[in-house]
Amino acid sequence: MMSGKLHLVLRELKVHAPFTSMGTLTGLMVLGLTMAVPRAFAAGCFWTLHPIHVLLSAMVTTAMFRRHGSRSFWATLAVGYLGSVGIATVSDCVIPFFGEWLLALPRRGLHLGFIEKAWLVNPLALAGIAVGVLWPRTKVSHLGHVLLSTWASLFHVVMALGDDFPWSVLVVAPVLLFLSVWLPCCTSDIVFPLLFARRTEPACAAGAFPGNGIRVDSRPFESMNPVTPLTSPPAQPGSAPDIASRP
Repeated sequence: MMSGKLHLVLRELKVHAPFTSMGTLTGLMVLGLTMAVPRAFAAGCFWTLHPIHVLLSAMVTTAMFRRHGSRSFWATLAVGYLGSVGIATVSDCVIPFFGEWLLALPRRGLHLGFIEKAWLVNPLALAGIAVGVLWPRTKVSHLGHVLLSTWASLFHVVMALGDDFPWSVLVVAPVLLFLSVWLPCCTSDIVFPLLFARRTEPACAAGAFPGNGIRVDSRPFESMNPVTPLTSPPAQPGSAPDIASRP
C-alpha cells in the first residue's frame, strides 16, 4: 500500500514539473516588471492572490478526498482545511520568507494569512471545502493554480525588498519560486488527499488533471474491458464441418 502511494507521489511530481517551470518563468517576468513598484502595491497583490489560492486549493483538495476517500464530515473538514490553508501557507509564506531571510532582505517578514487576515482567508477556505463537498466533480485548471501560487510567493518576496533591488534576487528567485510551488501545489491538489484515501486510481493519467481539472473514470473494470465469450463462429457455406460436430 505505502509503496503504491509513494509511486503515486513521485509520478505526480514528475508530471507537474513542466507546469511549475512555466509558472516560474512567468514569475520572473512579473518580477522584472514589479521590482520598482511601491511596497503597498505588492502587499495588495499578495493579499489578493493568497486568499484566492486558498479558495481554489480547498475546492480541489476536498473534491479529490470526497471522491476517493472518507465521507466523514470531520475527516473532510480536516483534510480540506489542512490541505489548503496549511500547504498554501507553506507555499506562499514560509518558503518565500526563508528566501528573504537567506538574502537578508531589509523588510523581510513572515506573513501568515490565516492569522493576519483570519477574517478573509479562513472563510474562503471553508467556502472552498463546501464547494468541494457539494460539487466534487468541480474542474479547476492546475496551471491556473500554479500561476496563482507562483505570483503570491513572488509578491511576498517583493514586499520584503527595500529601496535598492539586490541582483542576487534574480539568482535565487527561480529556485525559490519553483520549490515553493512544485512540492506544495502537487501535495495540496493531489498527493495530500490521496494519501488519506481508500482508493488510489490515477488522478492525472493521460493529462486529465493538468489541463481540464479533476476527471477520473470510475467505471468498473468489466464495463471498460468487456470480455467476448469464446464461441465457435458459424460455419460458412461450402466449408468443411468442424470435427467435433461430426456424429
